[in-house]
Amino acid sequence: MHSIFDRLFKGKPPAAPRTAPSQAPRSQPAQSQFLPDSFETVYAEALAAAAAKDFARAIPLYDQAIALSPDSAEPYYKRANALKDVGRPEAAVASYDEAIARKPDYAHAYCNRGVVQQGLGLFPQALSSLDRAIALEPTDAMAHYNRAMALQDCSRWEEAVTSYDQAIALNPQFADAQYNRSLTLLFLGDFERGWPGFEWRWKNPQRLAIGAVHSFREPLWLGDAPVAGKRLLLHKEQGLGDTLQFCRYAKSAAALGATVLLEVQPSLANLLANVEGVSQVIPAGDALPPFDYHCPLMSLPLAFNTTLDSVPASRSYLQNDTAMLERWRARLGERTRPRIGLAWSGNANQPIEPRRRVPLADWLPHLPPEFDYFCLQKDLRAEDRMARDSSPLITSFAAQILDFPNTAALIECMDLVVSVDTSVPHLSAALGQRTWVLLSAVPDWRWLRDRADTPWYPTMKLYRQGAAGEWGDVLARVAADLRREFPTG
Repeated sequence: MHSIFDRLFKGKPPAAPRTAPSQAPRSQPAQSQFLPDSFETVYAEALAAAAAKDFARAIPLYDQAIALSPDSAEPYYKRANALKDVGRPEAAVASYDEAIARKPDYAHAYCNRGVVQQGLGLFPQALSSLDRAIALEPTDAMAHYNRAMALQDCSRWEEAVTSYDQAIALNPQFADAQYNRSLTLLFLGDFERGWPGFEWRWKNPQRLAIGAVHSFREPLWLGDAPVAGKRLLLHKEQGLGDTLQFCRYAKSAAALGATVLLEVQPSLANLLANVEGVSQVIPAGDALPPFDYHCPLMSLPLAFNTTLDSVPASRSYLQNDTAMLERWRARLGERTRPRIGLAWSGNANQPIEPRRRVPLADWLPHLPPEFDYFCLQKDLRAEDRMARDSSPLITSFAAQILDFPNTAALIECMDLVVSVDTSVPHLSAALGQRTWVLLSAVPDWRWLRDRADTPWYPTMKLYRQGAAGEWGDVLARVAADLRREFPTG
């Protein structure tokens, strides 16, 4: 799901919608055979500039080529691709329209126009374009793939799976389609088919943005070999929230008789040192001890044949450092009103961040004043800092929560944590804390479809957008539930 999956599936976005390849230009005679201002000369220069990613030069050259040959469809198509690449989607759609007007059976133009329309949120138009592209070229796997993601944007999930199936039937090695299909299946709760397909993320790791791929001589373990008496390395692969969610499987691996080694992001190493089943935690980047098998953390659900009914979901599987927790309790002092921890944004570098963050200024009108609110974030955007500083409701310890152990201790001092979909709710729920999560209209796959709870965290409640970008109703429901849950607040 990119288009959806760049916002739907986390900050490690899977593959984006992919435009159709530019048609190979007709073989041209040597440039010296053309007049300096001939169409062939100008168009060849435009193609060369676009190939070099010099779009500032390519687009005016395409304009010039169009002026010299206004009835040719291809320059409009190529110009549209360049406009798309420089972030001018509306102009790109107009240029695709011009190409199609001159060549009504231009399947690639329909396909690419559909992708750009999808990015603009014009989902019915995108589907219409992609349907036409498929009608013209039914064996184009890329068009079926892009149609699947447009269907997801319309919440037509089962139809999206069918379109992925069609793309894969045409190109069984289509890694992006295989992977995004798996995410859709997981989102629908079809873990049995979803987890095997999820392994396709390793086929195209750079494009699927899952981080570095380990190259180990030791074999990959996916539950297919006995590990009793063996040393099993479980290693991080994606974000902090993913590590916090899937480190729970260390206990299951240890129950098989394995000595479990856990490689995690350095910022999590101290916090996860006491995870049940783990014999040793290694910060990523440090030398690894000897081991017999390895398994990426997010492959563990496959290794243990996890279904919706068999998610290992204990109430808590992380523990705070007792001394640090006592220091935070002393710092906060006597509790006089319910304490609510807030997190309203995540990693600004994640492509999905704009769709999941809720600016603090949007929260403030909805926060009941009879509670004490505490910022659980150490990094604040300028506008959020201004909103925080303007409100007497929010207490911030940004200077004191520079690491996860301190954040975890502060979280345990709260009566409730309310957060957008970032690492904070994973940390909170893994500690067994009551946690409410605000989700976008098309959320990450792990939150499943149309549920207010999650099999992953017994203490978590989910609040879903009714429409993309609309947070007001979500915040109003949170406020009403705060007053209902804490009537003496």
